[in-house]
Amino acid sequence: MTYQPKARLSKLLAGASLALALTALGVHAETIRFWTTEEQPERLAKQQEMAAAFKAETGTDVEVIPVTEKDLGTRATAAFAAGDLPDVIYHTLQYTLPWAEAGILDTEAATDVIKDLGVETFAPGALAMAAYQGGYTAVPVDGWTQMIVYRKDLFDANGLAAPTTYKAVLDAIAKLSNPPEMYGFVAATKVDENFMSQVLEHVFLANGVSPVGKDGFKPLDVAKTTEVLNFYKAIAKASPPGELYWKQSRELYFAGKAAMIIWSPFILDELAGLRDSAPPTINDDPTTRDLAAATGIVTNFAGPSNPKGAAWGDVRYFGITADANTDAAMEFVKYSMDEGYTQTLSIAPEGKFPVRRGTKEDPNKFRDAWSKLPVGVDRKAPLGDLYSADMISEIVGGLDVAQRWGVAEGQLSLASKMINSQIINRLVREYIDGKRDAKATVAEMNAELAKIK
Repeated sequence: MTYQPKARLSKLLAGASLALALTALGVHAETIRFWTTEEQPERLAKQQEMAAAFKAETGTDVEVIPVTEKDLGTRATAAFAAGDLPDVIYHTLQYTLPWAEAGILDTEAATDVIKDLGVETFAPGALAMAAYQGGYTAVPVDGWTQMIVYRKDLFDANGLAAPTTYKAVLDAIAKLSNPPEMYGFVAATKVDENFMSQVLEHVFLANGVSPVGKDGFKPLDVAKTTEVLNFYKAIAKASPPGELYWKQSRELYFAGKAAMIIWSPFILDELAGLRDSAPPTINDDPTTRDLAAATGIVTNFAGPSNPKGAAWGDVRYFGITADANTDAAMEFVKYSMDEGYTQTLSIAPEGKFPVRRGTKEDPNKFRDAWSKLPVGVDRKAPLGDLYSADMISEIVGGLDVAQRWGVAEGQLSLASKMINSQIINRLVREYIDGKRDAKATVAEMNAELAKIK
């Protein structure tokens, strides 16, 4: 049995006494509150359906309460101060460590849920992002990893290796780039777009470079960062001129004019002609699946100084709060991650990769079920019908090695401030444009990032 803090132990004893009293009276009726940022009507309806199924099985009511994502932090802080937190919160990675340290999350309860379900059934990367004092801050629910999307048909025809490394990308650019008919890459170069921030963090992580350490700001290594800068300049030079972000990269790839782009998995249904607002234009059929069939993806990407590579990941969690009816909250989270897990993923399967692949008895149960969930907007089809089994494995496998700046060091908040400042975006763009050399650019980055607290 894990160590229980006195406050939690007292609450457990009190809860047990109440449960015994209610049982003696023949009463079994509890209500727990669940905050969710998935507030779109269709997604909310799916969560309410799952809550109804949970009640039918356990007798416990779940009040599903939508909360706008941008308001989640302030609402949770206010509720904590008032002693009125909900029982369970579906939240982003950015809150896991700060809420655990503030006492908002019951980390013992989350750890017990993960152990009961089986630590080995979860994607290691998603768990690593929630590691805390020998346990976990919260229970990972779903996630996605950024991908290099590439023309596998062209790579195969030219004997090129998949773009899993800086070198493989540069080799492919040398062979395939023929602008304006075909651009070797479409790199993010629009400084004030968050898209550029995400792409750059991915490329920095791939080479093992981060601006934070366990004590806060950590100066960027000159040699490794120079490799990053030189690589990014090369892919930018293989791109069209101008201020580029997600829009141009998708349009050019869909038109058959880009060999490689970096994108989120939310492109997967559009790539297969399932969304009329963003159709492939590689031929005259806006519903064509030809481009999807010609596409490969890479999630784990490596630079020369980090051969093991990294995947840029975004993971969401179920946090059990300090004010929770702990037993009921734990049972709801377990249900949502087990009997109800396919329903949980069905809320938006193209962006909710299963961080729990299966059970101890059936290790691929949820991965296989997820691959059969329909995706799309104007037309729907399962991902497993659109993409090969190997590609499905690559899509999901990125969560095994998913990383973000500052997570392992407990400095996610500082890293987020650095990213949001767009200092790195600006200085990388200035390097691409020839304003200063690599050594001076790294020095300027270190000087500017050191000021952020």
